[in-house]
Amino acid sequence: MGSAAQDAAFLARNAAESLPAGGLQSRLEAAAREGRQLRAKLGLDPTAPDIHLGHTVVLQKLREFQDLGHRVVLIVGDYTARVGDPSGRSATRPVLSGEEIDANARTYQEQAFNVLLDDPELLEVRFNSEWLDMSMEDLFRLARTTTVAQLLERDDFAKRWSARAPISILELLYPLMQGYDSVKVEADVELGGTDQTFNLLLARDIQRAFGQHEQAVLTMPILPGVDGAEKMSKSVGNHIGITEPASEMYGRTLSLPDEAMDTWFDLLAVERPAEGTSARDAKHALAHALVARFHGAGAADAAAAEFERVHVQRSAPEEIEELAFEAGDGEVHVPALIAEGFGMSRSDARRMLAQGGVRLDGEPLGADELDLPRDRLDGAVLQVGKRHFRRVRVGS
Repeated sequence: MGSAAQDAAFLARNAAESLPAGGLQSRLEAAAREGRQLRAKLGLDPTAPDIHLGHTVVLQKLREFQDLGHRVVLIVGDYTARVGDPSGRSATRPVLSGEEIDANARTYQEQAFNVLLDDPELLEVRFNSEWLDMSMEDLFRLARTTTVAQLLERDDFAKRWSARAPISILELLYPLMQGYDSVKVEADVELGGTDQTFNLLLARDIQRAFGQHEQAVLTMPILPGVDGAEKMSKSVGNHIGITEPASEMYGRTLSLPDEAMDTWFDLLAVERPAEGTSARDAKHALAHALVARFHGAGAADAAAAEFERVHVQRSAPEEIEELAFEAGDGEVHVPALIAEGFGMSRSDARRMLAQGGVRLDGEPLGADELDLPRDRLDGAVLQVGKRHFRRVRVGS
């Protein structure tokens, strides 16, 4: 650890904003005077079953606090997920069942340890159901801290209000509930994406109302997805999950547009290759580093070798999943086979055939080859697109 000023500059170096000015350094200095670790907080609502690379931007920043010897507080929002964060939304979020939220919460906690140190001295995991299952008296006290006018200043609420789109009372409570998390864990600093700025700053007001020192706020830029344009999101389909197979993570990283690479290197804290490295080699270095981070160096080497074999040498992977398909004694309808084995519709399968995107034992199938003899398919390697292979086993 360096001085408070040095540590604050290091932690804020790739952040979007550090608010208020000098706030992070002030909290670091206060923790040092009091002879304690800084308490850095991050809340994650388990609204989906998996964590993707976009989530790890903030998790990686949280890890930097751990590396400096500070204690991070990871809040699994099992209660706030029942409300649904309205940040960046133009409509009310769909409600998840309690069973879905609880299952996602378990997954989030396990996957977060791919980035964070699972050390009781440096990590505290809390579920906000501990305190948000509150009495009406406590809810009234929380509600008194904030005005409706303050909440309607939020960009997403303001737009919906102007458009006369519905805003539920429950959604208005969400920022208060998130701020109350900071009160209950006595946060010195809270991290989040830039879409969380309003909520993080409102938490300062709520802490002050409860007689606590106000947290510093560190916001991180939003990671674009593999399309290089929109925010990484599972709903958009431009995400890479941190538990995806190594070969899939490697290949999908290589689909990133060149112009988005700098952002990925910065936000995912990946060491850049030497100056003068070609864009192609830089992207391979990025893919290798990400796979190594979540699967290990050996898996990254194997993924790189498989990509070379499949996409450069045009060979099939060494290990291919089998696809069992029941058929009669005659022909097999190829679009039906593709739909069952690769999770796409028959119309999409026919389009892939028309575009030359389907191969059988390395040879492209024609658009008119919709029905093939079972003997030609049984035991053959079916390839759909660039990275998806199945060895077909046809039964009667």
